[in-house]
Amino acid sequence: MKTSQRENIALITGANAGIGLELARKLLSENWQVVALNRSDFSTEDMEIQRAIKNGSLRIYKTKDLADYTSLRRTLGEMKEKEQRIDILFNNAGRSFHELSYSKQGRESHFELMTVVPYIILMELKELLQNGHFKTVINTSSSAIQFVKEFTLETLERPKTFRKLLGPYATSKLALSLWTEAIAPQLAKNGIHIRSVDPGGNNTLRKGRKSGLPIWLEPLMKFFYAPPTHGASQLYEGALGKYRNKTGVFLQKDRVTGLKFSDQARNVLERVHVIYEHEFLETQSLIS
Repeated sequence: MKTSQRENIALITGANAGIGLELARKLLSENWQVVALNRSDFSTEDMEIQRAIKNGSLRIYKTKDLADYTSLRRTLGEMKEKEQRIDILFNNAGRSFHELSYSKQGRESHFELMTVVPYIILMELKELLQNGHFKTVINTSSSAIQFVKEFTLETLERPKTFRKLLGPYATSKLALSLWTEAIAPQLAKNGIHIRSVDPGGNNTLRKGRKSGLPIWLEPLMKFFYAPPTHGASQLYEGALGKYRNKTGVFLQKDRVTGLKFSDQARNVLERVHVIYEHEFLETQSLIS
């Protein structure tokens, strides 16, 4: 399907479930084109989604694992060949792991998936963003970052202890928001706005997957948290709402909110950039 220059295009990572899926639905209902970067398939029983796939308004790019650089590199390369532009990039993919684990690159899994990978995706797709109408990046953060009490690069990559939700998950989301703040002036030179957004409390529990939540929180989430449509609306407003001309900010409950450990923002940005240049790009050049 050939995309009209007047149609808006959003890329959503992790669009097949939870908040990402509801965001995809919302944008499709408003006649957006949605590009999905997923690890898993959409449900074949979801007729609305299947119609969008069939008519080409929802285009899917799959990767074995977002934190697997070989697979991610191949998928992003395919996307750059086929897509003409991206108006809004929603770096939304993420998960809360139930135990301490490490990526193929040897870094803690939350940090790799939710701090480093969004930076790689942004850098690789920056040219498509510059071709877009809105030139906007929204990084999905979390209210859990408010509970981080200690923060160093060393503990981000190789923590000595593990705590569900308020451990590596929270510090990795904080690191994401910190590099978002630090990179904003640089991206502004290319006309790109970037923000991190807390989608609020959402019931994103999935059957058949071990939860990375503390055991006491699961029943609360099941019965008292909002459905993922709430988080989707928060991300949507973060992209297109009253702060659309702000850059580098962290949005929580529709307000600009200060970040803890902001003195570490530049250090986080430098670290993820080094990983991108010396692991993602150098490995790419060796392969080619």
